[in-house]
Amino acid sequence: MNKATSADEFKLTSSFDEVRRILLDGKYNERLEKPLAYWALPNDRRLPLAFLGRTLRELLTANYSDLSNTSGIGQKKMGSLVKLLHRATQDNPPAMPFGISELSKEVQEAGESRKRTEKFDPSIVSEALWEVWKDSVVSHRLGHEKLGRLAPSLQSLPTVIWNTPLSQYLNYSVQEIRQLKTHGEKRVRVVLEIFFVVHQILENATQAGHLAHRLIPSFVPPIEAWLNRMIAGDRLPERQEIIDCLIVPILKQIDTDAGPTVFQLAEGRLGIGSEPQSVRTQSRKMAVTRARVYQLLDECAKVMEVRWPDGERLLQLLIEKCKRENAIPSDLGLLMATRELFYPSKLDLMDECDREAENDSPAEEADLVQL
Repeated sequence: MNKATSADEFKLTSSFDEVRRILLDGKYNERLEKPLAYWALPNDRRLPLAFLGRTLRELLTANYSDLSNTSGIGQKKMGSLVKLLHRATQDNPPAMPFGISELSKEVQEAGESRKRTEKFDPSIVSEALWEVWKDSVVSHRLGHEKLGRLAPSLQSLPTVIWNTPLSQYLNYSVQEIRQLKTHGEKRVRVVLEIFFVVHQILENATQAGHLAHRLIPSFVPPIEAWLNRMIAGDRLPERQEIIDCLIVPILKQIDTDAGPTVFQLAEGRLGIGSEPQSVRTQSRKMAVTRARVYQLLDECAKVMEVRWPDGERLLQLLIEKCKRENAIPSDLGLLMATRELFYPSKLDLMDECDREAENDSPAEEADLVQL
């Protein structure tokens, strides 16, 4: 046992001396002023806590023996120290946020890639990696973009931060974000994931002085292209075109962001696959008040407000063209119903309430009061 311990100690000493030589050769001068904690991952075990606040320069000016004699530092924690110092020599920050904390050297050398089918794991995002992600946002001037516009799904993002810009988090470290009020694990995870996704998109994008990057949800470009063709073209859209090129893609996004219940209500309101359903009919089917149905349908407008605010302008331009050129009433009605659902005005809601109230019995009027 003593021989094994001596051998392990020798290996650690040799490894420490080697990594110190590499870090002090001048190539890594900028990294020497960063604390050791910069390269630590949240799920690292046996971290040498006594060293995490020290800069690399402070640690590397000491010898192995002095460091190992520090109170609370044993052989395993010295091993963790050497591991963190080794991470500091890597050109790419540590952590792969989709599951595996480290790949074997053989896999890295072979250039093999793994499929990212696992859920994003915030516990393996290092401060070093976070700095890289923030730099991507800053260098591409995307701090104004809203979290809700870029999130994979709005269902995982609390409503209160849908409109929070990325710049809100640029002055924080990962540890500081975790300490913010109302920022539990769920919120921290989605914030980190959004920055990761943005970085992945921009990582290989080149900067050009006369061009700018525009990050928009993937469902938007095909719809915008179709709307622009219809607005500028010499013909009016047919009903099936409106459904296939406009309504269905938006409904799919609603399903992603607001869930199946809102999706089904929106689909029923527009009459996709069936006759359009009134709110009263939908409330009876769901056994809830009409106020609750209106509340759920309002999610559609909230989603579009953050995901695709420009859609209202384009949709209105197409509606105006259809009015001028005497479009088929049912086609125009479908476009107007689509606008009312996804980009409603107060007037739209009042008109809808009036239409619903026309056939109300006295017993049903109590539901409407709740609005």
